[in-house]
Amino acid sequence: MLKEKVIETIKKYNLIKDGEKIVVGVSGGPDSICLINILNEIKKDGIKKIELVVCHINHMIREEALDDEKFVEDYCEKNNIQFFVRHAKVEEIAKIEKIGTEEAGRKIRYEFFEEILEKTNANKIATAHTKNDNAETVLMNIIRGSGLSGIKGITPIREDLYIKPLIESTREEIEEYCEQNKLNPRHDKTNDENIYTRNKVRNILIPLIEKEFNPNIIETIDRLSDLASKENEYLEEQTKLAFEKSIIKNEKDEIILNLRMFNKENKVIKARLILYTIKRLKGSNNGISKIHIEDIIKLCKNNIGNKYLTPNKNLKIFINKGKMYFFVTQNS
Repeated sequence: MLKEKVIETIKKYNLIKDGEKIVVGVSGGPDSICLINILNEIKKDGIKKIELVVCHINHMIREEALDDEKFVEDYCEKNNIQFFVRHAKVEEIAKIEKIGTEEAGRKIRYEFFEEILEKTNANKIATAHTKNDNAETVLMNIIRGSGLSGIKGITPIREDLYIKPLIESTREEIEEYCEQNKLNPRHDKTNDENIYTRNKVRNILIPLIEKEFNPNIIETIDRLSDLASKENEYLEEQTKLAFEKSIIKNEKDEIILNLRMFNKENKVIKARLILYTIKRLKGSNNGISKIHIEDIIKLCKNNIGNKYLTPNKNLKIFINKGKMYFFVTQNS
């Protein structure tokens, strides 16, 4: 039974505690309507004493979008769940911000979820990511040349805020649950259009792998993802320890590390330590590539003083008198 499986996932990863209010992203499709229905059953059965709030984004792309919105609103009204909706012209926003439609949609969704989280004094944001979504994400990251952090895929809980109760459930199980419970979910036709990378992976690559190489590829990737996640956790712990051992100064606009301690570390930890330090300083290490990291490691190994490296326009790194200086420039 899918409901019992989801309850086990919630317990396993401690996703939900009694007394919490959960913001649930619901599009009206099989995954999200399954998620809200199971969470509502968990609430009604008293398995978890929770409150539910539903957020729906009308992307204003498809003609059926208003019907999807009405479907979700009707479900919430029938089940006495607070409902919030936002209309967003995603394609126009993507053009203005010069980003892809998928990226724009994701950005708008999470901004809305976080806004409602704050507005309703909620504790968690639940999204309907599945085991299939995880497999698709891992394959996309492999294609892009991602490292271990990409292979770990979608984590069940992130930042103790974003939770994925369906992450151990397959799309097949979810569709069966929807049919058994007569939920009649909406169908997003754009998921059938192979113009987006994820759709190509979902509709072309995975079926090809299942047919020609491994019929159990979703489960296989899930095991790979789990192993990568555990190994990544260990390396993150070692990186934090290395940072604590190396730290000389840790302020808002400047971090200084002990060069000798840095040079003692394994190259894998050195690379992670650079990224960890930059993220602490700037809130993100986006745009820092492999070549930037290799240049910084080489600079440290050669101990060349008074030479700056600028991985991006807002960050400078240099070595001087046995110290590594990371600081944000005034342009940031």
